[in-house]
Amino acid sequence: MIVFRYLSREVLVTLSAVSAVLLVIIMSGRFIKYLAQAAQGVLDPGVLFMIMGFRIPGFLQLILPLGLFLGFLLAYGRLYLESEMTVLSATGMSQQRLMVYSLAPATLVALLVAWLSLGLAPQGVAQVARILNEQDALTEFDTLVPGRFQAMKGGGRVTYTESLSADRSALGGVFISEKRVSRQDGTDRGIGVLVAEKGHQQIQPDGSRYLILKNGYRYDGNPGKADYRIIQYETYGVLLPKPEISAEIGEREAVPTSELIGSADPRYQAELQWRLSIPLLVFVVALLAVPLSRVNPRQGRFLKLLPAILLYMAYLALLIAARGQLDKGRIPMALGLWWVHGLFLIIGLLLLYWEPLRLKWAARRDAREVAHG
Repeated sequence: MIVFRYLSREVLVTLSAVSAVLLVIIMSGRFIKYLAQAAQGVLDPGVLFMIMGFRIPGFLQLILPLGLFLGFLLAYGRLYLESEMTVLSATGMSQQRLMVYSLAPATLVALLVAWLSLGLAPQGVAQVARILNEQDALTEFDTLVPGRFQAMKGGGRVTYTESLSADRSALGGVFISEKRVSRQDGTDRGIGVLVAEKGHQQIQPDGSRYLILKNGYRYDGNPGKADYRIIQYETYGVLLPKPEISAEIGEREAVPTSELIGSADPRYQAELQWRLSIPLLVFVVALLAVPLSRVNPRQGRFLKLLPAILLYMAYLALLIAARGQLDKGRIPMALGLWWVHGLFLIIGLLLLYWEPLRLKWAARRDAREVAHG
């Protein structure tokens, strides 16, 4: 039990460190993407951290298997390098027994990944989709920031205001530039520029929203050409896009697992197999990692790290490719993704038993040579 606790602690500590680093890297890249959208006025900055929080389960369900794989490689590799595994082998620790000990942290991680994959991750995707649908329904007033030129959705309009009231209904010092496109043939008709002393939002009984501008000018024309016109106005109304919130989420990743079970839809069946494959992936990578972590102290602990990572990437890439083919109906549903796990399970068993069999064959050969010598 002392050896079991020691090995499990080494693996879990390394797993936690590696997973934390990978999570920070992935979340940083995704946060930068959402931050750029917020700067463009597509997203409300106030929902960024909420979106990232809901995305964490989806990130972790793929990070934890890789973290466990690297945890075995780094933790056991250090033990081989410092000859601790040699001492354990001298006391009767075989590769098979080490594999049995390694199944305990693998089972713990597999249960956590199953909880994420089957429960939390779909809920998180559903919440993110709901937030993004609501963001699509935002008007310019909801994302406008005083003192900043903001390109609205589609890039056809740029809006600027010097000041904005607390309830986001009144503007001061308004500038709006938008492309003019012909409704008949879609040709470019130049640029229209609106400037106004102030403006406010007006909602009609039918739900239509207008930006009512006061005391300003409108300039229409093509930059660099003299064919333009200037209109001075006291009141000018601009129709704002009508919000359309989509309550239904079409992403199958957001469908609860309970609805996938028993579904006759091939896409839902493929999604269910994918969610079940991720926890199964944990056990297979544990079987791969234990023999791959075995290194010669003279060679260093990182000798097999690159080949091991390439093998893991091949496993995951083949699993993703098989999922795509399963969606297209090119792989029978009964075969599904299970053949990928079976293939790498065989590879793991070969790696686990190859060294003991090689040593046994070598011992038999030496015994025969001595007998005939």
